Amino acid sequence: MKILLLDGYFEPESTSFTHLETDLLQGFTAAGHEIYVVCPTPTRGIDRETADKYRKIKKEDLYDGKVHVRRFWAPQEKKNPIVRAFRYFWCNFREYAVAKKIKNVDLIFADSTPPTQGFVAAKLKKRKKIPFVYGLQDIFPDSLVNAGLSKEGSLLWKIGRKIENYTYRNADKIIVISEDFRKNLLAKGVAPEKIEVIYNWVDSKRVLPVAKDRNRLYDRLSLDRQKDFVVVYAGNFGRAQGVDVIFDAAKLLTAYPDIKFVLFGGGSEYEKMDAYRHELMLNNLILQPLLSSEWVPEVYSLGAVNLITCKRGFGNCAFPSKTWSIMACNSYIIASYDTDSELASVLKGAHAGEAVEPEDPQQLADAVLRIWREKPSSDGRAFLLQHADRSYSVGRYMEVCTKALRVEPERIAEEVLM
Repeated sequence: MKILLLDGYFEPESTSFTHLETDLLQGFTAAGHEIYVVCPTPTRGIDRETADKYRKIKKEDLYDGKVHVRRFWAPQEKKNPIVRAFRYFWCNFREYAVAKKIKNVDLIFADSTPPTQGFVAAKLKKRKKIPFVYGLQDIFPDSLVNAGLSKEGSLLWKIGRKIENYTYRNADKIIVISEDFRKNLLAKGVAPEKIEVIYNWVDSKRVLPVAKDRNRLYDRLSLDRQKDFVVVYAGNFGRAQGVDVIFDAAKLLTAYPDIKFVLFGGGSEYEKMDAYRHELMLNNLILQPLLSSEWVPEVYSLGAVNLITCKRGFGNCAFPSKTWSIMACNSYIIASYDTDSELASVLKGAHAGEAVEPEDPQQLADAVLRIWREKPSSDGRAFLLQHADRSYSVGRYMEVCTKALRVEPERIAEEVLM
């Protein structure tokens, strides 16, 4: 199978999906498949030397010659939403122009970053008469509404819905990352046979529980391996996460000196939350920048409890991928999260943790205190191995692509007859 991959960000750039994409490329090429990647020259999160290097590289063969990269120039990504929108459309225009020239491919795969990429894939599908598989990591424009960047019924929302409907209508298969995503699409009239649920995954052979005596973070953060009960949060500090609930919960637990909160963060509200920590005078909370991916096993093994937070109403539109990394380390999870969300259901069913009402510091503090006293175990790793391990999920992606290929000839014939 030869796959045309439309990619908004490709190595050496890094996004939340990068490590998953690497796993997919390794898995597909190991199975004998060939990938043609069309992507812009890298600009996000790289130094000037790297940017200068790749500005001259338009073609590249990777993974023992089985991944063929075709890059086009694109302006650097900016924070301004208007400039970013212009870049999206520029990339879409160039992506289509480059991709249409690639011959003899069997299938198109595109993900939802940027959200207009599915529209390009749908147009290419009509031109090339081959199936299109869409990987949905974020539901647009719903995500804009939830983040407060747009309102339902606004012009931007209406444009987003048209792009969304066109993409869903033309995709042969849509891979979603949660049952909540599946329900969202069904409510919008997407045919159920198109939708496949594949959780984002973790490599259980790389992310393993790390014993206290081997965990370097205790020494690095001056924590006591015997006395300290560590509560960890690792992730973005943004509008949707609402991490201030952790700071407020920590304030409520200052009378328990053995309970230590350790937060590894980054994002738009990191400096604001650092100032808030000083304002609350929290001597039981340690704030650190995010560590590189090699530290993931030690970060989540550090926590006797690991926290996942989200503002009220956001939980049914996302499923945090770090859930699986925490489960891989067999650490207990408390989610300050919508209690009717899929995350809450998974934690309960997997015996891996619990959910409390979001934006409620008292409930979060009470849950931490109870876990400190009772010290329940987690069965999260066993659940992960069955539902969200690297080998299982990559295999499911290949299975879905194969299904799309099998149904395509009949569907094309029907379109021709019509």
